[in-house]
Amino acid sequence: MTDSPIKVTLLGTGTPIPLMRRFGPSTLVQAADQNFVFDCGRGAIQRLEQIGLSFRAVDKFFLTHLHSDHVVGIPDLWLSGWVMGREVPFRIWGPSGTTGMMGHLEKAYQADIHVRRDLDEKFAPEGIEVSATDIEQGVAYEENGVQITAFDVDHGHVKPAFGYRIDYEGRSVVLSGDTRYSKNLIEHAQDADLLIHEVIAPESVRARRAAAGRDPAESERIIQHHTTPEEVGVIFSKVKPKLAVYSHIVGSIGAAEEEVDAGTRKTYSGRFEIGEDLCVIDVGDDVTIKFPD
Repeated sequence: MTDSPIKVTLLGTGTPIPLMRRFGPSTLVQAADQNFVFDCGRGAIQRLEQIGLSFRAVDKFFLTHLHSDHVVGIPDLWLSGWVMGREVPFRIWGPSGTTGMMGHLEKAYQADIHVRRDLDEKFAPEGIEVSATDIEQGVAYEENGVQITAFDVDHGHVKPAFGYRIDYEGRSVVLSGDTRYSKNLIEHAQDADLLIHEVIAPESVRARRAAAGRDPAESERIIQHHTTPEEVGVIFSKVKPKLAVYSHIVGSIGAAEEEVDAGTRKTYSGRFEIGEDLCVIDVGDDVTIKFPD
């Protein structure tokens, strides 16, 4: 763990685009000797392996919403964690539909589960059990001094969609989830030490999709579901976190990072970083970030 009350690792900072540099959206938050994973995009289990965290130690998951790029890694972590020795139920919280999704996954993999649990390896039956909870805005989890609060954000037609605030020992981390400019997020993020926010690079998205022959109207709809760098800069200015970090960077190829940096600086003069996979952020008296080698 860490001497700081809260440690955050960006497991994946990307989008549905299958980039090796940016895996699917996923964030690990460690506090009070507990491991919480928020969203579980493509490659989350590989990133956990890279940082040396045992799959057996990861059993608490929170979902911001049910878009495929945020949940596609769940079957891998759920099943592989069991195969690798998890002996406690897989606990997962998320918006309406989470319980149904997990029930369907149990049915989809019932043949594999039956063989591994009942016939062949005889893995611990508790380790494949699922404890799923559909939540609404409010305190979703409170154990061992850690409080996790879900709050509504605006992701267009995707309703509900959540951001999360994690509080422990006087320190706080806020995760935006996928959202447009959200006043509710600003309210819930007040006094946060660390704010991790999504962002879209509009010109990069338009250029990439135009080159692929995609409908411009479709590109505009995508842009409208996210937050531009200028808008996020305003959010940072209103929240005033000790450190602001970008993750889930939509349009994260080509000149997108330069676009995000320049746009943010138009509306925010404070400290922010463009996150990368495997960035580690310690949240204590100071908030420090370490980029991967």
